[in-house]
Amino acid sequence: MFERFKKGLERIIEFLSTSELDEATIEKYRDDIVFTLVENDVAFIVAENIVEDLKRKVEGLRVERFSEKRRLIRRLLREVLLELFLYAGKLDLIAKAEEKRRKGEPLVVLFVGPNGHGKTTTIAKIAYLLKKRGYSVVIAASDTFRAGAIEQLMEHAKKVGVKVIKQEYGADPAAVAFDAIMHAKSRGIDVVLIDTAGRMQTDVDLMNEMKKIYRVANPDLVIFVGDALTGNDAFDEALKFNEAVPLDGSVLTKMDADAKGGAAISIVYATRKPLIFIGVGQGYEDLKEFDPIEFLDNLGLKE
Repeated sequence: MFERFKKGLERIIEFLSTSELDEATIEKYRDDIVFTLVENDVAFIVAENIVEDLKRKVEGLRVERFSEKRRLIRRLLREVLLELFLYAGKLDLIAKAEEKRRKGEPLVVLFVGPNGHGKTTTIAKIAYLLKKRGYSVVIAASDTFRAGAIEQLMEHAKKVGVKVIKQEYGADPAAVAFDAIMHAKSRGIDVVLIDTAGRMQTDVDLMNEMKKIYRVANPDLVIFVGDALTGNDAFDEALKFNEAVPLDGSVLTKMDADAKGGAAISIVYATRKPLIFIGVGQGYEDLKEFDPIEFLDNLGLKE
């Protein structure tokens, strides 16, 4: 996994280790570092920030031996990226559901993101996970825009054994979300998962509609669903959605495909919120908790 990115980072380590390890060296190789990161789906602004963080890390360092330089550069790259993930924090969905259940209230989770990024499938996977952990779930079919969206959601819900609250196509998505929340409260259901229409971050009308759903549903959590294969667009998408509604975390789908890995870094940088899960397959069980340490190890940045 992430072999291309891993090789790119090795190239960075190699050329930085051939010179004195100081700010001037990092600056000298700035373009090479940025290019390597960008070609592995790290957004340009994020790559530039990583270079600046590296410059701060090497300030005042003195390393003579070649082997020590390589080890040190690897450690510094790991520290820069790990600090980003640690700053974003951690979101434990199961703990949130348990906290709300103890209060006798449903946990309401709103899912947002662009078209075709796997929102509906991700919701089904999360419903499956919650049911396995003993939580009751209802899904709101608030994508009343895309043809076939409700049928697709109902098919997934049937397979994982959860109820869908729906209305007709063209209905007010916020009203559907509200109905699902009322249904959960009246029947003691633990979690409400709200599916929404995929929308481009540049579509003003649909983004305003999403804001309305947010106001009406007043969710406990808003989760952005991104696609690991979207490349450098991941940063702008996550940034614009986070500006429209306050995100609490993200899920990155299709990490099992030919993903380079940089989108995970870009999304966390854009939102300053944790990456909660990654999608690693088509099955309902193919949803994995994101582990920053494992991610960095897979990039060859082991301690």
